[in-house]
Amino acid sequence: MKKPTHGGTRSDLFESLHDDIVISILCNLSSTASSPSDFIAILHTCKRLNKLGLHPLVLSKACSSALAVRAKNWCEEAHRFLKVCVNAGNTEAYYILGMIRFYCLQNRASGASLMAKAAIKSHALALYSLALIQFNGSGGKKNDKDLHAGVALCTRAACLGHTNALRELAHCLQDGYGVRKNIPKGRRLLMQANASEFSFVIKNKLKPSSNEMDFDSQLFNHGSIQMHQVNRFMVEWFGLKENNVACRGLRMCSNKACGRPETRINEFRRCSGCGKVKYCSRGCQAHDWRLHHKVECAPIEEWMGHAIDDVEEEENMNGVDYVVDDRTVGILGGIEI
Repeated sequence: MKKPTHGGTRSDLFESLHDDIVISILCNLSSTASSPSDFIAILHTCKRLNKLGLHPLVLSKACSSALAVRAKNWCEEAHRFLKVCVNAGNTEAYYILGMIRFYCLQNRASGASLMAKAAIKSHALALYSLALIQFNGSGGKKNDKDLHAGVALCTRAACLGHTNALRELAHCLQDGYGVRKNIPKGRRLLMQANASEFSFVIKNKLKPSSNEMDFDSQLFNHGSIQMHQVNRFMVEWFGLKENNVACRGLRMCSNKACGRPETRINEFRRCSGCGKVKYCSRGCQAHDWRLHHKVECAPIEEWMGHAIDDVEEEENMNGVDYVVDDRTVGILGGIEI
C-alpha cells in the first residue's frame, strides 16, 4: 500500500535556515568565486537566494573574480551591477568601475573619484593607478602633472606591498623626480623590489606542486604584477575595432598585461633604446623588457652588426688601433629595470 505524502506539512530545511546564516554562506561564496558565473548561478536558483544574494553585505565582500566583466559582454546591466556593488561599499568595485569609467568610458572625474574611494580604503592597486595618473597627467594637459602627489600615492602603495609602486618610487628617488634626489636610497628600494619578485619565484619553486616555468614567466605571476581583471577588460576593450585609440593618434602601453591607453598624444614615455614602444610606467617597462622587449629592441641587432664588423676589421687591420662604436652603455642606461 502506497504511503500518503504530506507535502503540505513536510518541512523545508533550507527555508528553516535563518537569513543571517544564508547571508554568511553567500558572503563566503562571493569572496571566493573564481568567476561571475559562480555567483550569478546562485542568484538564479530561487527567489530567496536572489534576494539575499543582492544583500549589501554579500555584494560588499565580492572579490575581483566575481566582478570580472568581459569587454565583449559590456552592457547597461553589467554597468548597473557594478554600480550596485559600489553602493554596497565594495572596494574592488570602486577600483574596477573607476578604471573602466576613467579610461574606457572617458568619464575622468567619476572614474578618478571611484578610484580615490578605493584608495582611501588602502587598495594598493587604486593608489598605484592614481599615482600613474598624477605622474602622467592623464585626462588633462601635460602641465597638469602633480609629481609630489604621485610620489605620495606611490609611497603609500609601496608600504602596502605593491612591488611596481616600490620600483617607481625607487626611480623617483634616483632621478629626483617629484622628491629630493637620493641615489643610495633609490638603489636600495630598487634592490628591495627585485628581491620581492625573486623571493616569490623561490617560494614557488619550493612548492611540491609547482610546475616547471622559466624565471621570467614566474615573475609575470608575481602578485603585484599579474594581470588584474580590470586590466584584462581594458586590453579586450581597446582591442575592439570600434574602441581603437590609434585613429586618434594615441598609443597603448606596450606592456600587453596593462591595457592603459594614452589620454593625450605623447603622454607615455618611450623606450630610450629603440624609441618604438611606449610605457605608462617604469614597472610596465621593466616587466615588458624581461618578457618580450629585450629580444625585440632594435639596437640589439645593430650591436650585433657592429660587433661582427669590428671583428672583421680587427682581422684586416693587423693590429692597428681603433675605437669600437660602443653604444651599449648609453642604451642599457635607458632601460629602467
